[in-house]
Amino acid sequence: MLRARSSAPEIMDDAAQDFAAFSAALRDLERINRMSLAYRPTLHWLDALARRTGARRMSVLDVGAGGGDMLARVAAWGARRGVAVELAALDRSPHAAAHARARHPGLPVRWIMADLFDLPAEERFDAAICALFTHHLDDETLVRFLRWMGARARLGWFVSDLHRHPLPWATVWAGVRLLRMDPMVVHDSTVSIARGFSRADWEGLIARADVPARLRWAFPFRWTVAGEGGA
Repeated sequence: MLRARSSAPEIMDDAAQDFAAFSAALRDLERINRMSLAYRPTLHWLDALARRTGARRMSVLDVGAGGGDMLARVAAWGARRGVAVELAALDRSPHAAAHARARHPGLPVRWIMADLFDLPAEERFDAAICALFTHHLDDETLVRFLRWMGARARLGWFVSDLHRHPLPWATVWAGVRLLRMDPMVVHDSTVSIARGFSRADWEGLIARADVPARLRWAFPFRWTVAGEGGA
């Protein structure tokens, strides 16, 4: 079942979902992200980027920003690290921005509601990050997306997403039911893992995109892809 990436649809990608359903799912996804240490790889990469570049100010774009929980952690990271961060969130769903503003009031984020490939070419950022979004893309679109990330980031870009494996699939299948999570999350959580990646998947995608990037495994059951920006 998990030998190749699944193309099964996720309910969250259905534009017909209303705000209440979308927001309920985002609340439970944030719970999963906390429990699964989903923020840690991105924050560790930002630490390394700040050390490497010596940047004291940094504009950060979060692609597929969802409920804004990653950018809330980036803001806290910047405050601890002494890095002034200018935050931007890209998500095509208007429900994402509305949920994030309610969930994280006062968080200084510029929301961009658009398809990522429609973003004007002049829009560039010091760092572009993307967590748990690329599994929503098919392979052809993902190859294009990796090139897009390199073109958008001046200092560097970073992707973190799910390792496709029976162990996390079974763990998540049981966990979302035990915790009585939102029905959308119950359905989409294991579909997300089935749409995730193996090392061979990422190696092939990076080669097809022809971008310089470092592929690493991160605990628990994540793959990260990092590249330098176009300056």
